Amino acid sequence: MSLEERIKEVNARVEAACVRSGRSRDEVNVIAVTKYVSAATMTSVLDSDLEHVGENRWQDAADKWSKLGDRGTWHFIGHLQTNKVKDVIGKFKFIHSLDRLSLAQELDKKAAALGLRVKAFVQVNISGEISKYGLSSEAVVPFLEQIRVLEHVDVIGLMTMAPHEEDPEKTRPVFRGLRELRDRLNGQALTREPIVHLSMGMSNDFEVAVEEGATWLRLGSVLVGREEDFHWA
Repeated sequence: MSLEERIKEVNARVEAACVRSGRSRDEVNVIAVTKYVSAATMTSVLDSDLEHVGENRWQDAADKWSKLGDRGTWHFIGHLQTNKVKDVIGKFKFIHSLDRLSLAQELDKKAAALGLRVKAFVQVNISGEISKYGLSSEAVVPFLEQIRVLEHVDVIGLMTMAPHEEDPEKTRPVFRGLRELRDRLNGQALTREPIVHLSMGMSNDFEVAVEEGATWLRLGSVLVGREEDFHWA
């Protein structure tokens, strides 16, 4: 399918999931994950009115940023090494992978130097998989208590990744768990402003994530795909 056809299909599936769960389509934002495509292909993505783009590694994003950094809204969605903060700060409006104190402190330090604020999602390993980054559910409260003094880091949401399942329905407890955690945290008033956003749901399971409250979807293969998928462009 062409990119335009993919966008249309994804929007229809998101809309249907919103209807099933009684949500407004306006509550759900889509990030086009462009980590597997070139700057030229990323241009096509941005030309297709996909405002939000997501990258996993600065090494892969650097060339695209040099050519397209003045377009779109950039999200850093991969594991962020502390020594790479200097590269992504001021370029990526949202950081989806805040998972340790040292990273929060470095983000705060660099943001203060630039006179800006970082919008961050705390990454939570709801599924408990050893292979995944993120804090355990139990570690989130003490982590938020530690970082609340950082004036240039605003926690606006939580992020998680569900295990890849053949049956997406099996991911529901993970997404529901993140939503319930957010609601409990807000009841404790641990952040300057209530935590609103949930970054959850990828190509294999995004409809279930929408039904469970996702506000940001990170969509790669179902939406953008890989470079070889753009032979038509």
